[in-house]
Amino acid sequence: MSTPISIPLLVPELPSPQALLPYLERMHAAQHYSNFGPLVKELEQRLLERFASHSSEPLALCTVSSATLGLELALAALNLPPRSRVLIPSLTFVATATAVLRAGHIPVLGDVDGDSWLLTPATARAAATEADIDAVLPVAAFGVPHDMGAWHAFHEETDLPVVVDAAAGYGSQWLDAVSGTAVFSMHATKSLPAGEGGFVISRDPALVSKIQQLSNFGINLNPGASLPVGVLGSVGTNAKMSEYHAAVGLAALDCWAEGADRRRDRHAALRTRLQAVAPPGTIRWQAGIGAVAAPTLLCIRLLDSRQRDRLERICAARGIATRRWYQPLMARMLTVASHCVCLPTPEATSIAYGMCGVPFFPGMTDVQQDALVSALEDALA
Repeated sequence: MSTPISIPLLVPELPSPQALLPYLERMHAAQHYSNFGPLVKELEQRLLERFASHSSEPLALCTVSSATLGLELALAALNLPPRSRVLIPSLTFVATATAVLRAGHIPVLGDVDGDSWLLTPATARAAATEADIDAVLPVAAFGVPHDMGAWHAFHEETDLPVVVDAAAGYGSQWLDAVSGTAVFSMHATKSLPAGEGGFVISRDPALVSKIQQLSNFGINLNPGASLPVGVLGSVGTNAKMSEYHAAVGLAALDCWAEGADRRRDRHAALRTRLQAVAPPGTIRWQAGIGAVAAPTLLCIRLLDSRQRDRLERICAARGIATRRWYQPLMARMLTVASHCVCLPTPEATSIAYGMCGVPFFPGMTDVQQDALVSALEDALA
Protein backbone atom coordinates (compact mmCIF):
# COMPACT_ATOMS: atom_id res chain seq x y z
CA MET A 1 0.00 0.00 0.00
CA SER A 2 1.37 3.43 -0.95
CA THR A 3 1.97 6.09 1.67
CA PRO A 4 -0.83 8.70 1.80
CA ILE A 5 0.19 12.17 0.64
CA SER A 6 0.52 14.37 3.70
CA ILE A 7 2.27 17.30 1.99
CA PRO A 8 0.58 18.36 -1.26
CA LEU A 9 2.49 19.86 -4.15
CA LEU A 10 0.56 23.12 -4.10
CA VAL A 11 -2.59 24.59 -2.57
CA PRO A 12 -4.48 27.20 -4.65
CA GLU A 13 -5.32 30.47 -2.91
CA LEU A 14 -8.53 32.03 -4.21
CA PRO A 15 -10.55 34.87 -2.68
CA SER A 16 -12.97 34.00 0.11
CA PRO A 17 -16.74 33.93 -0.49
CA GLN A 18 -16.98 37.09 1.60
CA ALA A 19 -14.52 38.91 -0.67
CA LEU A 20 -16.47 37.78 -3.74
CA LEU A 21 -19.89 38.80 -2.46
CA PRO A 22 -19.80 42.52 -3.40
CA TYR A 23 -18.88 41.68 -6.98
CA LEU A 24 -21.46 38.90 -7.23
CA GLU A 25 -24.13 41.28 -5.92
CA ARG A 26 -23.17 43.82 -8.57
CA MET A 27 -23.37 41.14 -11.25
CA HIS A 28 -26.77 39.99 -10.03
CA ALA A 29 -28.09 43.56 -9.94
CA ALA A 30 -26.87 44.22 -13.50
CA GLN A 31 -28.15 40.80 -14.70
CA HIS A 32 -25.20 40.72 -17.07
CA TYR A 33 -23.34 37.42 -16.87
CA SER A 34 -21.19 37.20 -20.01
CA ASN A 35 -20.52 38.93 -23.36
CA PHE A 36 -18.14 41.67 -22.23
CA GLY A 37 -20.04 42.65 -19.09
CA PRO A 38 -19.23 45.49 -16.66
CA LEU A 39 -17.07 43.35 -14.36
CA VAL A 40 -15.00 42.10 -17.28
CA LYS A 41 -14.51 45.69 -18.46
CA GLU A 42 -13.52 46.79 -14.95
CA LEU A 43 -11.02 43.95 -14.66
CA GLU A 44 -9.51 44.81 -18.04
CA GLN A 45 -9.19 48.46 -17.06
CA ARG A 46 -7.54 47.70 -13.72
CA LEU A 47 -5.09 45.30 -15.35
CA LEU A 48 -4.32 47.81 -18.07
CA GLU A 49 -3.62 50.52 -15.48
CA ARG A 50 -1.26 48.19 -13.61
CA PHE A 51 0.73 47.41 -16.76
CA ALA A 52 0.72 51.06 -17.81
CA SER A 53 2.43 51.95 -14.53
CA HIS A 54 5.42 49.91 -15.74
CA SER A 55 5.50 51.36 -19.23
CA SER A 56 5.77 54.63 -21.10
CA GLU A 57 4.20 53.24 -24.28
CA PRO A 58 0.45 52.75 -25.03
CA LEU A 59 -1.00 49.28 -24.38
CA ALA A 60 -4.16 47.38 -25.24
CA LEU A 61 -5.66 44.45 -23.33
CA CYS A 62 -8.53 41.98 -23.55
CA THR A 63 -9.60 39.08 -21.35
CA VAL A 64 -10.14 35.53 -22.57
CA SER A 65 -11.60 32.36 -21.06
CA SER A 66 -8.16 30.73 -20.75
CA ALA A 67 -4.55 31.49 -21.57
CA THR A 68 -4.51 28.51 -23.94
CA LEU A 69 -7.25 30.04 -26.06
CA GLY A 70 -5.49 33.38 -25.73
CA LEU A 71 -2.40 31.85 -27.34
CA GLU A 72 -4.47 30.27 -30.11
CA LEU A 73 -6.26 33.52 -30.89
CA ALA A 74 -3.05 35.58 -30.72
CA LEU A 75 -1.51 33.26 -33.31
CA ALA A 76 -4.67 33.43 -35.43
CA ALA A 77 -4.69 37.24 -35.24
CA LEU A 78 -1.13 37.38 -36.61
CA ASN A 79 -2.57 36.17 -39.97
CA LEU A 80 0.34 33.84 -40.59
CA PRO A 81 0.07 31.57 -43.65
CA PRO A 82 -1.30 28.10 -42.87
CA ARG A 83 1.28 25.67 -41.47
CA SER A 84 3.72 28.41 -40.54
CA ARG A 85 6.60 27.33 -38.34
CA VAL A 86 6.40 28.68 -34.80
CA LEU A 87 9.46 28.30 -32.58
CA ILE A 88 8.68 27.21 -29.00
CA PRO A 89 10.88 25.81 -26.22
CA SER A 90 10.94 22.05 -25.85
CA LEU A 91 10.89 22.66 -22.08
CA THR A 92 7.32 23.90 -21.62
CA PHE A 93 3.77 22.89 -20.74
CA VAL A 94 1.85 21.02 -23.44
CA ALA A 95 -0.57 23.93 -24.01
CA THR A 96 2.18 25.94 -25.70
CA ALA A 97 2.55 23.29 -28.39
CA THR A 98 -1.13 22.38 -28.70
CA ALA A 99 -2.06 26.05 -29.14
CA VAL A 100 0.27 26.22 -32.13
CA LEU A 101 -1.18 23.03 -33.59
CA ARG A 102 -4.78 24.09 -33.08
CA ALA A 103 -4.00 27.43 -34.76
CA GLY A 104 -3.02 25.42 -37.83
CA HIS A 105 0.75 25.81 -37.55
CA ILE A 106 3.82 23.65 -36.97
CA PRO A 107 5.70 23.86 -33.67
CA VAL A 108 9.47 24.00 -34.00
CA LEU A 109 10.87 22.63 -30.74
CA GLY A 110 14.01 24.53 -29.81
CA ASP A 111 16.50 24.54 -26.97
CA VAL A 112 16.58 26.82 -23.94
CA ASP A 113 19.25 28.75 -22.08
CA GLY A 114 20.92 26.48 -19.53
CA ASP A 115 20.74 29.00 -16.69
CA SER A 116 17.35 30.72 -17.10
CA TRP A 117 15.59 27.68 -18.64
CA LEU A 118 14.04 30.12 -21.15
CA LEU A 119 13.94 30.28 -24.92
CA THR A 120 15.89 33.52 -25.34
CA PRO A 121 16.64 35.72 -28.37
CA ALA A 122 20.09 34.07 -28.48
CA THR A 123 18.67 30.54 -28.56
CA ALA A 124 16.05 31.68 -31.07
CA ARG A 125 18.76 33.01 -33.38
CA ALA A 126 20.59 29.71 -33.10
CA ALA A 127 17.39 27.80 -33.93
CA ALA A 128 16.78 30.03 -36.95
CA THR A 129 20.07 28.82 -38.44
CA GLU A 130 18.81 25.23 -38.25
CA ALA A 131 15.19 25.61 -39.40
CA ASP A 132 12.91 28.06 -41.18
CA ILE A 133 10.91 30.01 -38.59
CA ASP A 134 7.91 32.29 -39.14
CA ALA A 135 7.15 33.34 -35.54
CA VAL A 136 8.44 32.82 -31.99
CA LEU A 137 6.48 31.82 -28.89
CA PRO A 138 8.84 32.04 -25.89
CA VAL A 139 7.60 30.95 -22.45
CA ALA A 140 8.06 32.64 -19.07
CA ALA A 141 8.89 29.28 -17.50
CA PHE A 142 7.80 29.08 -13.85
CA GLY A 143 7.09 32.83 -13.97
CA VAL A 144 10.65 33.98 -14.72
CA PRO A 145 10.25 37.09 -16.90
CA HIS A 146 11.68 37.76 -20.32
CA ASP A 147 13.76 40.77 -21.33
CA MET A 148 11.25 42.43 -23.66
CA GLY A 149 13.85 44.93 -24.87
CA ALA A 150 15.94 42.02 -26.14
CA TRP A 151 12.92 40.51 -27.85
CA HIS A 152 12.11 43.87 -29.45
CA ALA A 153 15.66 43.97 -30.83
CA PHE A 154 15.19 40.41 -32.12
CA HIS A 155 11.94 41.42 -33.83
CA GLU A 156 13.58 44.48 -35.41
CA GLU A 157 16.47 42.33 -36.63
CA THR A 158 14.47 39.39 -38.01
CA ASP A 159 10.98 40.83 -38.64
CA LEU A 160 9.58 37.72 -36.92
CA PRO A 161 6.51 38.26 -34.70
CA VAL A 162 7.01 37.36 -31.02
CA VAL A 163 4.22 36.42 -28.59
CA VAL A 164 5.27 35.57 -25.03
CA ASP A 165 3.47 32.74 -23.26
CA ALA A 166 3.51 34.41 -19.83
CA ALA A 167 0.92 32.10 -18.31
CA ALA A 168 2.71 31.98 -14.95
CA GLY A 169 4.20 35.46 -15.14
CA TYR A 170 1.61 37.87 -13.74
CA GLY A 171 3.32 40.45 -11.53
CA SER A 172 6.76 39.65 -12.97
CA GLN A 173 6.47 39.95 -16.76
CA TRP A 174 5.94 43.50 -18.05
CA LEU A 175 5.75 44.96 -21.54
CA ASP A 176 8.45 47.57 -20.97
CA ALA A 177 9.70 47.78 -24.56
CA VAL A 178 8.57 49.44 -27.79
CA SER A 179 6.93 46.26 -29.07
CA GLY A 180 5.58 43.12 -27.47
CA THR A 181 2.60 40.86 -26.87
CA ALA A 182 2.06 38.51 -23.93
CA VAL A 183 -0.63 36.07 -22.81
CA PHE A 184 -1.29 35.52 -19.09
CA SER A 185 -3.22 32.80 -17.26
CA MET A 186 -5.70 33.31 -14.41
CA HIS A 187 -6.08 29.60 -13.67
CA ALA A 188 -6.62 28.63 -10.03
CA THR A 189 -2.94 27.68 -9.63
CA LYS A 190 -1.51 30.91 -11.05
CA SER A 191 -0.38 34.05 -9.23
CA LEU A 192 -3.56 35.99 -10.11
CA PRO A 193 -6.27 33.31 -9.89
CA ALA A 194 -9.83 33.57 -11.16
CA GLY A 195 -10.47 29.81 -11.25
CA GLU A 196 -10.15 29.94 -15.02
CA GLY A 197 -9.40 32.74 -17.46
CA GLY A 198 -6.60 34.81 -18.88
CA PHE A 199 -5.79 37.96 -20.77
CA VAL A 200 -3.75 39.20 -23.71
CA ILE A 201 -1.83 42.48 -23.58
CA SER A 202 0.04 44.06 -26.46
CA ARG A 203 1.64 47.17 -27.88
CA ASP A 204 -0.48 46.52 -30.98
CA PRO A 205 -4.09 47.67 -30.38
CA ALA A 206 -5.23 46.27 -33.74
CA LEU A 207 -3.98 42.82 -32.72
CA VAL A 208 -5.88 42.97 -29.41
CA SER A 209 -9.02 44.18 -31.18
CA LYS A 210 -8.78 41.23 -33.57
CA ILE A 211 -8.28 38.78 -30.67
CA GLN A 212 -11.33 40.19 -28.89
CA GLN A 213 -13.41 39.77 -32.05
CA LEU A 214 -12.16 36.21 -32.51
CA SER A 215 -13.08 35.45 -28.88
CA ASN A 216 -16.70 36.29 -29.73
CA PHE A 217 -16.96 33.82 -32.64
CA GLY A 218 -15.45 36.43 -34.99
CA ILE A 219 -18.57 38.63 -34.90
CA ASN A 220 -17.95 42.31 -35.59
CA LEU A 221 -19.02 44.54 -32.69
CA ASN A 222 -17.19 47.68 -33.83
CA PRO A 223 -19.59 50.30 -35.29
CA GLY A 224 -16.65 51.96 -37.04
CA ALA A 225 -15.64 48.84 -38.97
CA SER A 226 -16.41 48.28 -42.65
CA LEU A 227 -18.77 45.41 -41.74
CA PRO A 228 -22.13 46.02 -40.03
CA VAL A 229 -22.32 45.21 -36.33
CA GLY A 230 -23.37 41.59 -35.80
CA VAL A 231 -21.92 40.29 -39.06
CA LEU A 232 -19.32 37.52 -38.90
CA GLY A 233 -16.02 39.12 -39.82
CA SER A 234 -13.80 36.07 -39.36
CA VAL A 235 -13.95 32.52 -38.09
CA GLY A 236 -13.38 32.62 -34.34
CA THR A 237 -14.53 30.73 -31.27
CA ASN A 238 -16.21 31.36 -27.92
CA ALA A 239 -13.35 32.44 -25.66
CA LYS A 240 -15.01 35.22 -23.67
CA MET A 241 -14.42 35.57 -19.94
CA SER A 242 -17.64 35.33 -17.92
CA GLU A 243 -18.71 37.87 -15.29
CA TYR A 244 -18.38 35.13 -12.66
CA HIS A 245 -14.69 34.66 -13.41
CA ALA A 246 -14.17 38.42 -13.64
CA ALA A 247 -15.66 38.73 -10.13
CA VAL A 248 -13.10 36.25 -8.79
CA GLY A 249 -10.32 38.02 -10.69
CA LEU A 250 -11.28 41.41 -9.28
CA ALA A 251 -11.41 40.06 -5.73
CA ALA A 252 -8.02 38.39 -6.28
CA LEU A 253 -6.62 41.68 -7.56
CA ASP A 254 -7.83 43.47 -4.42
CA CYS A 255 -5.54 41.39 -2.19
CA TRP A 256 -2.83 40.52 -4.71
CA ALA A 257 0.04 42.64 -3.40
CA GLU A 258 -0.14 41.27 0.14
CA GLY A 259 -0.34 37.67 -1.10
CA ALA A 260 2.53 38.21 -3.53
CA ASP A 261 4.81 39.51 -0.79
CA ARG A 262 4.02 36.49 1.37
CA ARG A 263 4.66 34.04 -1.47
CA ARG A 264 7.93 35.66 -2.49
CA ASP A 265 9.31 35.81 1.07
CA ARG A 266 8.36 32.23 1.93
CA HIS A 267 9.63 30.90 -1.39
CA ALA A 268 13.01 32.55 -0.81
CA ALA A 269 13.18 31.28 2.78
CA LEU A 270 12.43 27.70 1.75
CA ARG A 271 15.02 27.82 -1.03
CA THR A 272 17.57 29.01 1.51
CA ARG A 273 16.75 26.12 3.85
CA LEU A 274 17.03 23.56 1.07
CA GLN A 275 20.28 25.04 -0.18
CA ALA A 276 21.75 24.86 3.32
CA VAL A 277 21.48 21.05 3.52
CA ALA A 278 22.75 20.38 0.00
CA PRO A 279 26.45 19.69 -0.54
CA PRO A 280 28.04 22.42 -2.71
CA GLY A 281 27.19 22.10 -6.38
CA THR A 282 24.53 19.41 -5.98
CA ILE A 283 21.49 21.58 -6.62
CA ARG A 284 20.87 24.52 -8.93
CA TRP A 285 18.06 27.03 -9.10
CA GLN A 286 16.59 28.59 -12.20
CA ALA A 287 18.38 31.88 -12.86
CA GLY A 288 15.91 34.72 -12.36
CA ILE A 289 13.65 32.85 -9.93
CA GLY A 290 14.27 35.61 -7.40
CA ALA A 291 12.64 38.10 -9.77
CA VAL A 292 9.31 36.24 -9.72
CA ALA A 293 6.88 38.47 -7.83
CA ALA A 294 4.48 35.76 -6.64
CA PRO A 295 5.96 32.24 -7.02
CA THR A 296 3.48 29.38 -7.18
CA LEU A 297 5.83 26.41 -7.81
CA LEU A 298 9.21 25.25 -6.52
CA CYS A 299 11.59 23.34 -8.79
CA ILE A 300 14.95 21.93 -7.80
CA ARG A 301 17.52 20.98 -10.43
CA LEU A 302 19.69 18.12 -9.19
CA LEU A 303 22.92 16.89 -10.77
CA ASP A 304 21.36 14.02 -12.69
CA SER A 305 18.40 11.67 -12.96
CA ARG A 306 19.78 9.30 -10.30
CA GLN A 307 19.69 11.98 -7.63
CA ARG A 308 16.26 13.10 -8.83
CA ASP A 309 14.94 9.53 -8.72
CA ARG A 310 16.30 9.04 -5.20
CA LEU A 311 14.62 12.23 -3.97
CA GLU A 312 11.34 11.16 -5.54
CA ARG A 313 11.50 7.73 -3.90
CA ILE A 314 12.22 9.19 -0.46
CA CYS A 315 9.43 11.75 -0.83
CA ALA A 316 6.96 9.10 -1.97
CA ALA A 317 7.81 6.93 1.04
CA ARG A 318 7.19 9.89 3.36
CA GLY A 319 3.98 11.15 1.78
CA ILE A 320 5.56 14.20 0.13
CA ALA A 321 4.19 15.00 -3.34
CA THR A 322 6.59 15.64 -6.22
CA ARG A 323 6.14 16.25 -9.93
CA ARG A 324 8.30 16.34 -13.03
CA TRP A 325 7.11 19.65 -14.43
CA TYR A 326 7.24 20.07 -18.23
CA GLN A 327 8.16 16.40 -18.71
CA PRO A 328 8.54 14.51 -20.87
CA LEU A 329 9.99 17.22 -23.09
CA MET A 330 7.82 18.09 -26.08
CA ALA A 331 10.25 16.30 -28.39
CA ARG A 332 9.64 13.08 -26.44
CA MET A 333 5.87 13.43 -26.24
CA LEU A 334 4.84 11.39 -29.27
CA THR A 335 1.33 12.86 -29.58
CA VAL A 336 2.93 16.26 -30.16
CA ALA A 337 6.38 15.45 -31.55
CA SER A 338 5.03 13.65 -34.63
CA HIS A 339 3.58 17.00 -35.78
CA CYS A 340 6.67 19.07 -34.94
CA VAL A 341 10.09 19.98 -36.22
CA CYS A 342 12.42 18.78 -33.47
CA LEU A 343 15.77 20.54 -33.18
CA PRO A 344 18.65 19.40 -30.93
CA THR A 345 17.93 20.38 -27.32
CA PRO A 346 20.97 19.49 -25.18
CA GLU A 347 20.32 22.13 -22.51
CA ALA A 348 16.60 21.34 -22.14
CA THR A 349 17.42 17.64 -21.95
CA SER A 350 20.03 18.18 -19.27
CA ILE A 351 17.66 20.32 -17.21
CA ALA A 352 14.87 17.76 -17.54
CA TYR A 353 17.08 14.91 -16.32
CA GLY A 354 17.58 16.62 -12.97
CA MET A 355 14.46 18.73 -12.46
CA CYS A 356 12.06 17.87 -9.65
CA GLY A 357 9.05 19.86 -8.51
CA VAL A 358 8.61 19.82 -4.73
CA PRO A 359 5.88 21.22 -2.46
CA PHE A 360 5.47 24.94 -2.01
CA PHE A 361 2.48 26.95 -0.83
CA PRO A 362 2.24 29.88 1.59
CA GLY A 363 0.41 27.81 4.18
CA MET A 364 3.18 25.21 4.51
CA THR A 365 3.74 24.53 8.20
CA ASP A 366 7.15 24.35 9.85
CA VAL A 367 6.67 20.60 10.22
CA GLN A 368 5.95 20.20 6.50
CA GLN A 369 8.99 22.29 5.57
CA ASP A 370 11.16 20.29 7.97
CA ALA A 371 10.01 17.07 6.29
CA LEU A 372 10.88 18.37 2.82
CA VAL A 373 14.30 19.65 3.93
CA SER A 374 15.03 16.31 5.61
CA ALA A 375 14.03 14.41 2.47
CA LEU A 376 16.41 16.44 0.32
CA GLU A 377 19.23 16.07 2.84
CA ASP A 378 18.80 12.28 2.91
CA ALA A 379 18.55 12.08 -0.89
CA LEU A 380 21.87 13.88 -1.28
CA ALA A 381 23.68 12.14 1.59
